[in-house]
Amino acid sequence: MNETTTLVIATRNPGKTAEIKAILKGYPVLIKNLDDFGPIPEIEEDGTTFEENAYKKASFASRVLGFPTLADDSGLSVVALNGEPGIHSARFAGADATDEQRCRLLLEKLQNVTDRRAAFECVISVAIPTGQALTYHGRCEGVITETPSGKSGFGYDPIFFYPPANKTFAQMTPEEKNKVSHRGLALDELKKEFDKVLEWISLLMPIVPNSPCKR
Repeated sequence: MNETTTLVIATRNPGKTAEIKAILKGYPVLIKNLDDFGPIPEIEEDGTTFEENAYKKASFASRVLGFPTLADDSGLSVVALNGEPGIHSARFAGADATDEQRCRLLLEKLQNVTDRRAAFECVISVAIPTGQALTYHGRCEGVITETPSGKSGFGYDPIFFYPPANKTFAQMTPEEKNKVSHRGLALDELKKEFDKVLEWISLLMPIVPNSPCKR
């Protein structure tokens, strides 16, 4: 019988946590996120690539909390904006902007633009406290709509149209989105070898010795 492994998701985003829980359902893993712990220092996402930011978040949170940690860095790259907002997707309209404000700003920048091709990209890093990590990638191509559509999802989902489904991400059910989304594809790569990942964690996680009680 497999022991349950605690895996921390380095986020406070409930939508992202729910997606990951759904995809890894059935594995002997207890998933927590940062809201399950006390205050920890802010993780500065100052990398220049999705890979750098994903590893930085995963390794930092893993060292602080002492658990294997999964972090992703993902974003929307728009061809007509030379790849923006890219790694700055979450802060595109300011640190405290809402999803609606970010979508509105992006649509404003694309007014009268005919080339509306875009891609969601995701890099997942699974790190342990000693610094080793595994990396997984996912990419989903689509186009930016002229107006938001749909109520599901989060982030830029209402304005990201996925042609094969003839829907925006926000018009999809969670199950539909997980099959084709950038994060879903990256997580699918992780899921394909998740048994080996759990073995890797088991072998490399530092062992904390039990201290005998002193009277």
